[in-house]
Amino acid sequence: MTVQTRTALTREGAPTQPPSGRAPVERRTSRRLGAWWIPWAFLAPALVLFVYFKFIPMGQAFVMSFQDVQPYLGNSWVGWDNYRALVATDEFLAAAGHTAIIAVAQTTGAVLVGFALALLLEGQARRLWFVRSAAFLPVVVPTAVIAELWRIIYHPTDDGLANSIIGFFLIEPSQWINSPDTSLLSVILVGIWRDAPYDMIIIIAGLVGVDRSLYEASALDGAGWVRRIRYVTLPALRPALAILLTLAAIRAMRIFTEVYLLTNGGPNGSSEVLMTLIYRLGFERVELGVAAAGSVVLLLATIVLTLLVRSGVRKGES
Repeated sequence: MTVQTRTALTREGAPTQPPSGRAPVERRTSRRLGAWWIPWAFLAPALVLFVYFKFIPMGQAFVMSFQDVQPYLGNSWVGWDNYRALVATDEFLAAAGHTAIIAVAQTTGAVLVGFALALLLEGQARRLWFVRSAAFLPVVVPTAVIAELWRIIYHPTDDGLANSIIGFFLIEPSQWINSPDTSLLSVILVGIWRDAPYDMIIIIAGLVGVDRSLYEASALDGAGWVRRIRYVTLPALRPALAILLTLAAIRAMRIFTEVYLLTNGGPNGSSEVLMTLIYRLGFERVELGVAAAGSVVLLLATIVLTLLVRSGVRKGES
């Protein structure tokens, strides 16, 4: 009877205390909620620069694409005339075709070469870091330097480096960037040489996550190296390949520097791409409204291509 009375008094009369650990959790939560602005404070300088130098000019270019832009004289609204004038020209159709060819060929070649390099240089040996660093040099070298280097390699004489290499295979010397037949191929080769090491590094990072026991199991089952790559390596690399294809599509659509410095869109427009055409329309012909329309079309094409690549990768994964 006494024990029950004490228990009842303790339950009824004792002041309730919060469970242990609740107060510290509430303090931590309040601190997190009170410091929500700290990350944005660190991001604010970069966001201001992005808005001022990227998003505001993009908005102005979109407005200019519907105007007849006349510097210092005022702009007049022309609606869709700039887009009609752009699409109606043969230059735009040729530049769009060249850009598509470069996008497909350069992306495919860079991924294949990067994949081969990754298979050769993947491992834990200490000597490989030097080879990887040497192979990665084209990525860190400025594009202008790369273009001038390949201009020397593509020297059209018989003793030029590129012609000397193909001479070993009994192939006639080529004019390379000076010929309408080979100028686009020359630009594609430069792009593959520059982008393949970047793809190699991402693929090597993806190969680290491949389970080595799967290789051993497939080897015991009698699978050759081709089947091991097809059924073990490639499925494990799907996330890395999705990133590679997305970035490669964006890079290929925005190609400009190497084309401008190597061929300037020539000879006779044989290597003209959308970016060089937009540059020529805006700064050489001073057709700023048409150039702005071309930049909007290029942006939309890049977005559509990126979405198509992502959807294709997701279908492959499913």
